[in-house]
Amino acid sequence: MPELSRFFGIIIRMYYDDHPPPHFHAFYGDLEMQVGIDPITILNGRLPRRAVSMVVEWAAIHQHELMDNWQRLRAQQTVVRIDPLD
Repeated sequence: MPELSRFFGIIIRMYYDDHPPPHFHAFYGDLEMQVGIDPITILNGRLPRRAVSMVVEWAAIHQHELMDNWQRLRAQQTVVRIDPLD
């Protein structure tokens, strides 16, 4: 599972053979949340409220890059790392 970014203890990943709709996985400690890319929405799972806010903010900034990476993985290509949230 390729890692796209890492910030404030949050790890953002995507799977090569993941199911639609386009989404990514956010991990914080032992917790996991799946986040839809377009629109940005929580699909399932949970993280602490502050972590959710940071993930949603980061996803809004990098929505185009996330969709590009989704397409790259569907084509069995390597991902392009995305800048962390500052």
